[in-house]
Amino acid sequence: MTRTRRALTLLAAAALAAVTLQAPPAAAATPTTRFVDITGSGAGVTLKANVVAPATSGRHPAIVFPSSWGLNDLEYLAQANALANRGYVVVSYTPRGWWASGGEIDTAGPQDLADLSKVVDWTIANTTADPARIGAAGVSYGAGISLLGAAFDKRIRAVVMMSGWTDLVYSLYGDNTRHQQSAGLLSLAATLLGHPGADLTGKLADFNANRNVDEVKAWAKARSAATYLDAINANQPAVMIANAWGDSFFPPDQLVDFFGRLHTPKRLELRPGDHAIAEFTGILGLPNDAWTSLYRWFDQYLAGVDTGIGAEPPVQLQPLNAGSEHYASWSALNSSVQRYGLGSIRWLDGTGLLGGAPSTGWSKTLPGDLDTVANGGVVLLTNGVGAFTGQQPQIWLPAVDRLRAGVWASERPGSALRIRGIAQVHLNLTGTAAQGTVVAYLYDLDSLGNAKLITHAPVSWLGTATGSRSVDVALSATAYDVPAGHSLTLVVDTVDPLYYDANTLGGSVTVAGGSYVDVPVR
Repeated sequence: MTRTRRALTLLAAAALAAVTLQAPPAAAATPTTRFVDITGSGAGVTLKANVVAPATSGRHPAIVFPSSWGLNDLEYLAQANALANRGYVVVSYTPRGWWASGGEIDTAGPQDLADLSKVVDWTIANTTADPARIGAAGVSYGAGISLLGAAFDKRIRAVVMMSGWTDLVYSLYGDNTRHQQSAGLLSLAATLLGHPGADLTGKLADFNANRNVDEVKAWAKARSAATYLDAINANQPAVMIANAWGDSFFPPDQLVDFFGRLHTPKRLELRPGDHAIAEFTGILGLPNDAWTSLYRWFDQYLAGVDTGIGAEPPVQLQPLNAGSEHYASWSALNSSVQRYGLGSIRWLDGTGLLGGAPSTGWSKTLPGDLDTVANGGVVLLTNGVGAFTGQQPQIWLPAVDRLRAGVWASERPGSALRIRGIAQVHLNLTGTAAQGTVVAYLYDLDSLGNAKLITHAPVSWLGTATGSRSVDVALSATAYDVPAGHSLTLVVDTVDPLYYDANTLGGSVTVAGGSYVDVPVR
């Protein structure tokens, strides 16, 4: 064991103590922990792993945890101890190319999935795991590998995917717009903590340079659970998906689509926060709602304990500013869709009316290369802080430069507006360049000008001709109550540091009449 690995083991031990106190005494004796090497797929690849197992005799349900991007198998020690106390054999491993594991990073590709099956083989052969009761789970990278693995290994009977993805193409190129900050952090972690190899290095270089786009998308599609949905449905693992509304790596719209087409025992949980934030305190061994659901899910579908979770409504939500809710399906979130037309801009305050039928005969020109204070924040930090404070990212709306952005605000209703689902923005554009980007932000505006961000998304067009066009952008899924007396407000500009834009230096984008926002409400 290296000096770094020993140090990390000592740090993880502190988290173990907290979990040991809260776990139920399913196993009478203290679980055992050992560090092992597991032979991966292909020649010369050794995967570093650890096993935490009950001290009781007999066969036990087992859970395999691939570690997150940039982390190693020590990541789950606290939760492994808690699960072992519940009667599970837990095998955590560092995927190939990371830390001391051999090989190069495969980014949840075929080699990673073959490795997962090798780990399952090893678990069955070298522990008291029951071959008929194998589960897989993880956060972020480990989550994606776990769900993908269920498409290729029928022995995986239950999956818990936390802060994972189902469509890597969408995660990288959602609405034709490249996600700059999230991809940059992934690249940095791979360089500092792993062995990316020519494949990953080349794909990231192509992504950043916006070249060989079809090749990068094909590479990403092969690493997307949505590509193998039929196989997952055929294998029938029980699948629980937990994520955050503000996940800046894997926005939740992709999960909603996948969940709707998934025909296995399933559950979808969405909470405030950013990528891996909702699960973070659980990794430290502290009480955590997402990890509590994981216990109940595996107890139900691996341990044979009726926790009641299978009979609960499968869609479980924690809105951004309201109490917990549950629904029988995603479509049940909203009862209607309210259309808000964009009106002409008033000369007095540079703001247009948002509401009523879409009007015509007006236009608003935006510079194509200038930012405003309206933005999606900083990856991980902005929405992550919001998860702990309970406050949405906020700006002062009068500070939005009306020469750089279009702003439309609704009348202030006498009752709350309960937004539930995915809002759609339709913009008619005139005089556009062949390529360009706009970013739409939906805010909750109070009477003092304070505007809390509800949701946002960019959209790019990558055509070959200039002229008029329409663009539609699906904003990130949300659940938010706009209080009575507040104004639903739309801001449209052309630059956001979270994303690469396709605008021309010195160019412009003109939003024209007939534009509108469709808001799902309950």
